[in-house]
Amino acid sequence: MPPHKVSEHFATANPHALSVILEASETRSIIAACDIFDIQGIKLWARHRPVSRDLQQRLMDRALSQPLETCLLAEDGVSTRTLALALRDLVQNPGPLQALLKPQASALLQGVMAIRLHPVVQLLFSAVETSQAPRFAHAIEAMAMAGALMAAREGDAKQVAQAMTVGLLHDVGEMYIDPAHGEAEIGQTADVETYRQLLVHPHIGQLLITQLTDYPKDVARGVAEHHERMDGSGFPHRLEGSQMSTLGKLLSTVEAALAALRQPGANLQHASVVLRAVPGEFCDHLLGPLAAAARAEPALQARRSLPELQAHLAAFDATLDDALARLEDLLRRHNNASLQEAGELARHLLTKLRGGWNESGLWCLQAIGSEQAAEAEAVQAALVTRLHAIERAARLSAGPLLPPDEDEALGEWCQRLAEKTA
Repeated sequence: MPPHKVSEHFATANPHALSVILEASETRSIIAACDIFDIQGIKLWARHRPVSRDLQQRLMDRALSQPLETCLLAEDGVSTRTLALALRDLVQNPGPLQALLKPQASALLQGVMAIRLHPVVQLLFSAVETSQAPRFAHAIEAMAMAGALMAAREGDAKQVAQAMTVGLLHDVGEMYIDPAHGEAEIGQTADVETYRQLLVHPHIGQLLITQLTDYPKDVARGVAEHHERMDGSGFPHRLEGSQMSTLGKLLSTVEAALAALRQPGANLQHASVVLRAVPGEFCDHLLGPLAAAARAEPALQARRSLPELQAHLAAFDATLDDALARLEDLLRRHNNASLQEAGELARHLLTKLRGGWNESGLWCLQAIGSEQAAEAEAVQAALVTRLHAIERAARLSAGPLLPPDEDEALGEWCQRLAEKTA
């Protein structure tokens, strides 16, 4: 294995990634591909020696001469065949993605066989498959969906394989954050530190791919952008459409669709509605194939009665007005730079939500009948989720060092918003 330049981010073993690797080593053959040395030249582990829990003690707070990930090998780990078999299950077995995947089955099977598993990626995914099965399943779904959308847009074989590669890798950075944070849903956690951890995983994934593998820069960039949104409401950099790469736009759509499909009873119809809730968030060229496949799914069914739904919609309309009015008052009364920056971000995101709400027509309760109820309910739920994310984003943007009166004022605004959407 060729030497790798040591990066400050990978100079010591990440405890969360190491924990997953060590757990997997109890049932898989993971060995040292080379002698492992610290930066003082002290040998910590011998080449070909199987990985065990003893390695954790040897690595404790030790700076390494090479990143640990480049020194280990999963002998019986994930292979291209593993990915192909998992893909076949998704294509052939009934499930929420089948209607989208099946028409593209030939292109997907060709694409998966063209995926190249770099040794570092093969190690990490072997550990994840063994120790974190739901995370591995999500990676496979993203791989398949990204390839299907690219194929539906008439991408060639190389483009489909690259889309599937970036779909597979998009969440690799989550392995490096505390699993207590990684399991949370974006926009639904009330813990600001959890939100902070989730915000960094796209950057960690980009660093890993750039510094520890030889995948093209386009792949690393796509991973970095998978939580961005074309209207500038995503994270971590709030990029807009012209600033996002083709693969970033693709992954953004895939990640949001899969998040929608995790809701109980959701199908492609639900995901299609959710992704259209705020116009301009996602690429229309990618939403088209998703909507076309969704038409093969059963129609959405409303969970609330029509009067109950109308009451919820009216309450949400009032919540948007109240949040914007109180935010403007907050910004008039306080001139702290950090608070102003957080408020400007919240105003931008709230205005985007108001635009989606207005365009949806949900404010016109008289126009919503039983035929529109299920879609209206799905749109409103999607907007509530986005409203939760605004509160967290404002807290995070303001930072922990606000003066007491500004901190209290922002806290009151956030608490009222959280209560209104509970």
